Amino acid sequence: MREYAVIGDGRTAALVARDGSVDWLGLPDLDSPAVFGAVLDASGGGRFRLEPVVPYRTERRYLPGTNVLETTFLTRTGSVRVTDALTLHDDTALTPRRELLRRIDGLSGSVPLRWSVEPRFGYGTQRTRLVRRAGVPVAAAGSGALAVCAWDAGEPACHGDVISGRFELPRGRRAMIAMPFADQEPLVLPARSECEARLDGTSAAWRSWAEDRLYTGRWHQAVMRSLLALKLLVHAPSGAVAAAATTSLPEEIGGERNWDYRFSWVRDSAFTLAAFLRLGCPAEAHAYFWWLMHASQLTHPDLSVLYRLDGGRRTPERTLPWEGYRGSGPVRVGNAAVGQVQLDTYGELVQTAWLYARATGRLDADVARRLAELADLVCTRWQRPDSGIWEVRSPPRHFTQSKMMCWVALDRVADLARRGLVPDRHVHRWHAARDEITAFVETRCFSSARDSYVRAADGEDLDAAVLLGHLYGYGDERRMRSTITTLARHLRHGPYVDRYSGEDGLAGGEGAFLACSFWLAESLARTGRLPQATELMDELVGLANDVGLYSEEIDPATGDFLGNLPQGLSHLALISAACAITAAGEDASR
Repeated sequence: MREYAVIGDGRTAALVARDGSVDWLGLPDLDSPAVFGAVLDASGGGRFRLEPVVPYRTERRYLPGTNVLETTFLTRTGSVRVTDALTLHDDTALTPRRELLRRIDGLSGSVPLRWSVEPRFGYGTQRTRLVRRAGVPVAAAGSGALAVCAWDAGEPACHGDVISGRFELPRGRRAMIAMPFADQEPLVLPARSECEARLDGTSAAWRSWAEDRLYTGRWHQAVMRSLLALKLLVHAPSGAVAAAATTSLPEEIGGERNWDYRFSWVRDSAFTLAAFLRLGCPAEAHAYFWWLMHASQLTHPDLSVLYRLDGGRRTPERTLPWEGYRGSGPVRVGNAAVGQVQLDTYGELVQTAWLYARATGRLDADVARRLAELADLVCTRWQRPDSGIWEVRSPPRHFTQSKMMCWVALDRVADLARRGLVPDRHVHRWHAARDEITAFVETRCFSSARDSYVRAADGEDLDAAVLLGHLYGYGDERRMRSTITTLARHLRHGPYVDRYSGEDGLAGGEGAFLACSFWLAESLARTGRLPQATELMDELVGLANDVGLYSEEIDPATGDFLGNLPQGLSHLALISAACAITAAGEDASR
């Protein structure tokens, strides 16, 4: 999976392989059925190939400050550069609402190339019809249709359900292939000049957005690339932020831990809002906060683990008849975790609201009322077992991190009440319940033998998620410091950190969870161990792929990426750790 880069337009995203093949694209939206899914089924998933006919090697990068990808193919006869983008929509003109553009420039010599578009609508379940409109090949199925417009890229030919072409590109010449898409709307066939202008405009728009960001600390390039990756996961129509752009990329090759992450998890909300606020993204912060408030209102007083990008919560899980990445089935769409009880989500939601209130100095009256009601609910529910942040499929337990986040929920609402931002008539109840949680955690969730907070009450297994309690201000400082030491000793292997020890109701194993590594680096910095934090952070920044992206996990033995890509939580944890370590360094130098 390291070979993939990602491009997007605020509505959907595509995976582009190092060999120039677009192997994943959901249309019309990021959480829609895939039209290209070769990453999950090489033979039946569909793709958009573009590569030299002769042997080649590649170099690639994102254009600085953008999510526009540039891949250079070097052959014995010459070299060409392919620029790929999902173009940003112009609301002032009649333009395709979804459009993949691929511009090919001859750099040296002359290079023979071939391309093919193999659409598989509806995860390959819909029959593709090929027709020509005004001489342009159009593939359609159901309510969706895509066209393939080629200029100086060979005459498109149609064979079965494949559109293809061949051409030779000499130095100084340029070719273009455009793939506009429509769903339940007219399919617009663009002119070449319009495509050229949109591609240049898309690059300029990304650069303009990136230039306005506010990070000047250490690991600047990694932080900015993480922010750009996070921006790719923002669903522009609603403000929601998806956990990842893909589904079912495995946490273990050949294993069953393959999940659909194209939804928005409350678990990620506090990190998301904090990143937007820290790095000067007020529009994104405001849109995301209000999306979260509206989505959670639909289930109030209950809180769903995850929501669809349109704010709904119906995400039935089913299995596709695809072989999976490198044979790693099942391939799932939808996510059954939506039906779980995860008490930590209350802490994340309230922490998010607390951050927003601190930044703006106010809360809407309805939001304030709902936060007070959530605090009342936490007072009655914190004693229940749950499935925890890691969404285990074993029986519910009293997970330590869940209790800590219930403490955070009550602590933050009490603070908002003190500031006069939420109704305070039950504040004494919140304080009492917060103290009860502290007593439970300190007596039943801390192991003297381990000198550490443990994964669940009355157990000895470890869990890196308890670091979140530290990052959000829970815990006795001495105990948290010793916990960090214990977790580093038993869950860390070089720069890699496992999520937890013990069983979870699933067969097989998984890789090291990247967010946990960044949480450890941040915790080290926050407990005065700045050299260790900086050393670990340097190692972690070096684990990105060649274009600066991270998946969910890494196989420590091989360095291979595992899990969905790009993983929002990995990039969010990088941003948080970089900001914290930079701040700790500045404090130490004063």
